[in-house]
Amino acid sequence: MAESRAGGGDKLVDFMIGAGIGALITLLFAPKAGNELRSEIAGTTRKGFDYARDTDREIGECASDLTARGKEAAGDLTERGKELINRQKAQLTAAIEAGKQGYREAKQHDQGKVGMAIDETV
Repeated sequence: MAESRAGGGDKLVDFMIGAGIGALITLLFAPKAGNELRSEIAGTTRKGFDYARDTDREIGECASDLTARGKEAAGDLTERGKELINRQKAQLTAAIEAGKQGYREAKQHDQGKVGMAIDETV
């Protein structure tokens, strides 16, 4: 069973190889003189190399751009996560403090009742 290729770069390479082979076969079967044929093969080869170099540069620029955007997105997500954690931490701290304050007030209130009950019995 043949393996499937997921990358678009592989398809581009396959296309380039096929185009090069097709161009070479066309040139070899064309009725031309030796010097003219060699000159045309050299010109086509230079064009192929130039195209490959330009494509490589474009792919490199695109990859650099995507990498920068990925790093920026990761940094943004990290910052948002830190902010969320800090907000939740502050809310939890406030809830704990409110619970402590409520406990203190209830304890003082209960101690006041006990103190009044003792005073009444004495």
